[in-house]
Amino acid sequence: MSPDFELFAATPLNTDPYPHLVVPKFLKQADVDAAIADFPRLDMPGLFLPEAVEYGPAFANLLKQMEGPQMRALVSEKLGIDLTNAPTLATVRSNCQGKDGRIHPDASFKLATILLYLNEPWAPQGGRLRILRSGTDLEDYSAEVSPEGGLLICFKVQPNSWHGHHPYIGPRRYLMINYCGDPQQRDAEAARHRLSGRVKKLGRAFGFGRIPA
Repeated sequence: MSPDFELFAATPLNTDPYPHLVVPKFLKQADVDAAIADFPRLDMPGLFLPEAVEYGPAFANLLKQMEGPQMRALVSEKLGIDLTNAPTLATVRSNCQGKDGRIHPDASFKLATILLYLNEPWAPQGGRLRILRSGTDLEDYSAEVSPEGGLLICFKVQPNSWHGHHPYIGPRRYLMINYCGDPQQRDAEAARHRLSGRVKKLGRAFGFGRIPA
C-alpha cells in the first residue's frame, strides 16, 4: 500500500470558497482494489470507528499511513495549520442512506478533514460531493467530486466549509480522517460513534437498518 504523498504535495490548494484540494489517483488502482477487498463489510448506514469493525491487512496498512506523521505534516503545510498535537479521529462509512449528504460545514472542534474514497467507478448518479459557497444552495458549488476509488479530498474546517451531495442510497465507501483541535470533544465524538455503532448493530441483528446492495 503506497499512497502518493508526492502527488498530494504537488497538488495546488484551491481557496474558492475555502481552502481545499482534490487529489485523484492518490492511490494506485492495485491499492484501491486491495483496500476495497479488505474494507469493513457493513450493510448498515452511518460512520463507524475502525475499532468497532473487522477489516483485512491492506486496509489496516492504509489506515496506519493515513493517520501517520507524513500525512499529518503534508496536511499541516498545505492548509497552514499547526497539527503537531492535534489528535485524529478516524471513521469509515460503507453505505449511504437517503438523508446523508445534507449541507454541513463539519463540527467546529475539527481543524481539517480528509476523505479518501474507496469505490468502484461511479455511475452518473447522486453521491457526488460538492464544495459549496453557501449553506443553503446545493447548486451553488465551486467543485464537484465523484467518489471514485483512490480519490482524496482534504479541506480546512471553518464556519463556511459547506459541502454536501444529492441523495444516494447504496454502497459508498470512504475513510475519513479528522484532525481535532479539542481532545475532549474528540473523545466525546468517538464515544458517540461507539454507542451509535452498537445501536446500529443491535438493530441489524433484529433485521432493521440494512442498506440494500
